[in-house]
Amino acid sequence: MNYDKLLNISVELGCRLMSSVAEIYRVEESVRRLLQAYGLDSPEVFAIPNCVIVSIATPEGHPITRMRRIAGHGTDIELLERCHDLCRRLCVQTPPLEEAQGLLDALSGRSYAPWQVLLGYGIAPAFFSPLFGGGVGDTLSALMGGLAVGFCLLYAGRFIGSNSFFRTAICSAVASLVSLMLVRLGLGRSVDTVTISVLMVLVPGVALTNAMREIMAGDIISGLSRAADSILTAAAIAIGTAVGLAIGGLF
Repeated sequence: MNYDKLLNISVELGCRLMSSVAEIYRVEESVRRLLQAYGLDSPEVFAIPNCVIVSIATPEGHPITRMRRIAGHGTDIELLERCHDLCRRLCVQTPPLEEAQGLLDALSGRSYAPWQVLLGYGIAPAFFSPLFGGGVGDTLSALMGGLAVGFCLLYAGRFIGSNSFFRTAICSAVASLVSLMLVRLGLGRSVDTVTISVLMVLVPGVALTNAMREIMAGDIISGLSRAADSILTAAAIAIGTAVGLAIGGLF
């Protein structure tokens, strides 16, 4: 058996699981089960949010290790389910490695057109506004603010940069400034309601939930890493919102 190829397949599957916001223990368990299904007794798997390390020993006792760094990623529940289904299929059927590689290469998440992404950014704040006590005008203002944030994320990325802290801060400033302008123009009634509704699309709820879950599961390094990232994102939202309201107050 080509153990190098098997190791590459398992590491790639682990990276895709991590990129689709799988929990650390799920990534490690999935990769471990896949390697055991192909006859390896004691594979070692270590994962943190931006790195996966897998080490195996061949029947001859030769150790092989692979490490993959994972870039920034978002949330893709559909891709997560497909990765889990593929892992179960490979563990049960153990097809030849060439076939397994082909199945892995064909694995991908659903892609959305830019207008669909913008529509999602607009609809989400519009649904949050009534929950915070907003009226029809506040809901329409939240819709427009969400569209502004979505446009900023989709089309102004090359000007904002890839740093998530500054990107979140700038989008928060845009959200608060647009919300303030719409209320002053008379469309919305409450600046607080509209601003909070729009900012909800930037809140790292999934990351914070996974951080608490991993800390309780004993994955302290991963949990602290995700928690720190969530805290930095929250700080960026607070700073950006304050800057946007300050700029709006000048006019």
